[in-house]
Amino acid sequence: MPAAFSDRFASRPIPLEELRRAISPKLRLHTVDQAAIDAIDPLTYEVVRHRIWSITDEMGDTLKRMSGSTSVTEVNDFDFTIGDELGQEVQVGLFNTGLVAAMDLAIYWTLLHRADNPGIAEGDMFLCNDPWVGGGLHQNDVAVLAPVFHDGQLFGWSTAICHVADLGGSAPGSFSPSATDIFSEAVPTPPIKIVRGGEIQDDVVDAYLRRSRVPEMVGLDLRAKIGANRLATERLLTLVGRYGPDLVKAVMKRMMDDAEHRLRAKLAALPDGSWHAVGYQEQAKLGDRGIYQIELRMTKIGDHLTFDFTGTDPQQGMINCPYAGMRAGVMFALLPVLAGDIPWAAGGLMRCFDLVSEEGTINNASFPAAVAKAPVGPAWATANLVAECLGKMLDTTLESRPRVQSVCAGTYDGCLLSGMDAEGRPFIGGLADTMASGYGAQTDADGVDTAGLFVIPMGRAPDVEMTELTQPLLYLWRREEADTGGAGRRRGGLSGSVCVIGHGTRGSMTAMFTGSGKAASMSPGLAGGYPGGTQLDLVVHDSGARQALAGGRIPTSTEELGGERYLVQAHDEVLVHPDSAVVLRWGAGGGYGDPLLREPAGVARDVVDGKVSPEAARTLYAVVLDEAGAADPTATDAARRRARVRRRESATAPASAAEPVLAVAGERRPLDDNLKLAPDGEGGSVVVCAHCDHPLGRWGENYLATLPRRAGSPGEAGPTAWADPADYVDVPIEFRQFYCPGCYTALLTQVVPVDQPISLDRAPV
Repeated sequence: MPAAFSDRFASRPIPLEELRRAISPKLRLHTVDQAAIDAIDPLTYEVVRHRIWSITDEMGDTLKRMSGSTSVTEVNDFDFTIGDELGQEVQVGLFNTGLVAAMDLAIYWTLLHRADNPGIAEGDMFLCNDPWVGGGLHQNDVAVLAPVFHDGQLFGWSTAICHVADLGGSAPGSFSPSATDIFSEAVPTPPIKIVRGGEIQDDVVDAYLRRSRVPEMVGLDLRAKIGANRLATERLLTLVGRYGPDLVKAVMKRMMDDAEHRLRAKLAALPDGSWHAVGYQEQAKLGDRGIYQIELRMTKIGDHLTFDFTGTDPQQGMINCPYAGMRAGVMFALLPVLAGDIPWAAGGLMRCFDLVSEEGTINNASFPAAVAKAPVGPAWATANLVAECLGKMLDTTLESRPRVQSVCAGTYDGCLLSGMDAEGRPFIGGLADTMASGYGAQTDADGVDTAGLFVIPMGRAPDVEMTELTQPLLYLWRREEADTGGAGRRRGGLSGSVCVIGHGTRGSMTAMFTGSGKAASMSPGLAGGYPGGTQLDLVVHDSGARQALAGGRIPTSTEELGGERYLVQAHDEVLVHPDSAVVLRWGAGGGYGDPLLREPAGVARDVVDGKVSPEAARTLYAVVLDEAGAADPTATDAARRRARVRRRESATAPASAAEPVLAVAGERRPLDDNLKLAPDGEGGSVVVCAHCDHPLGRWGENYLATLPRRAGSPGEAGPTAWADPADYVDVPIEFRQFYCPGCYTALLTQVVPVDQPISLDRAPV
């Protein structure tokens, strides 16, 4: 492939003035100067800003009414943007925020490569599903980009994007667990004009739909996105007609500036520092038993963040995402964690950070890597690391601690089902119940149980009845699962499980699975909190489900199903026979703080409510319950003292561990639930235990490396570590815990590969 051709598809942010100079002079752009932005009165600004915001809500309503896809109508796996003349995102929808993290990149590319030929004109729209160009994160994310013209000038852009069911490739749903490059997946399409002068281009639509196994459904989604963009154009031009183009554009620019200034002010109030996190993807393709690393060093200086992913493993098999996915991973976490109280004018928020990455890696893959897994794989894992580092940063001040949250739903448990229904019609569907995952614990609250996915703020698990209506399936159960949330002073939110069988199918179904966090949890806890439970998927062959139903009994456990259990791998393809059952149990939220510090009465309530099992109450929380189910204070105090003694007796310390530097008297500044900073009398600082004031090491040095720690089996993380990691990967996985040598409070709890180095989580700049 000629280098010049492939270079056209390398999409990166471009300085705006450079972009303006590169755009064809045929295209007249509408813009305003700073004086117009400064002249807006506050009342008019708020009125127009809220009107622009409401347009994305109307676009969502339009798409949901027109689409026939459950991923849109039930799951809310879609989103929108309103942008200025260059495509900078002025307002994004509150749906799947990752989908809009690269819409501006797709518009930049369109401005650079389509303005001359075939041209960008009033009434045009462009279809794009090329993740290297931007827009979506994988090929099934199909965007429609619509320029908005006023008086012959390009005034702005609207975009609509959603996940579609199938766009071809070697497997139904365009996802193949054995893919090694993109040519086994759906064809990526750079921006192509699908509406010209207001008229849908039938030849382009036919070429697009011809690749799909379910063209009627994909066609409805396409027309729904076109309809949503037409509504946005109409609403924007109505707004322009009322207030004038210059004022509306000035508000759009001001929205981005305000978002930038508010985020920068928030960052400036936090201590400078550097935070580190490592995450993994399990199994690069069907039959693989490897585990692959994504590494992040997040640095905050002044009012700016740098996310440096140097050290991430090279692209592998099908567990990759291009640059757009890495950027989406940052936005997945940054929007809810740092910008939850800031209007989401993403064009301004993205000015506050830089990305550093080596191309050709898992989360910055080069063409033609397989990227169908991108949103639920490396992009999601990138978001976990960003959320973990942001949580550690926010934990360093009392003012920001209420925003701290352990990682939520560290992975998505994907199950795609396909086959023939009773009438012989092909169907492609899946189990989106795994949307109902647990949120991470906060410093002052437990994680919310089965709350959803923080990457899709308005996402939802579909009604069981709707799934049974649209797919030939029958549910045996869907429920929350005890102990799935990571243990801690604050407990991580619970996840759930689901069991289905075929109902009204013609023959067997094919189940395609994708997920990670099966060998090791991808929802780490903070401040000694335990990680959320691991993911577990089963196909139970020769189950007795139908016989039980015929006898008037509904099976409620895998034991009651009987039959032969097949343990589903991280990526798998399994034939589901009519007598087979599919069981999914997905990941949950990480805990916060040492579980030995949890209020015993809270543990007792969790046991009564079915959130925590009696076994976990005893082994993880060291809480003793009396005959009435209440916590016994005296017995619990004694049990917790014994637990700390066991930690001390089983812990080891490195032979090279040096005596800690004694801290001098002075004001202590918090670092997290367990750590504080104290002056050392020599102009430096010492990390001390927040509970017993024991000195742990000098600030800036790797004090963790000198602390007592214990390594054990992953099952020590809790009862929901059901499977042996060796069932999935060849790399040994261990439970790892670090302690204060004074009081043996757990400072850090991990389930990680045994060769993961002990790194410094925080260091001053």
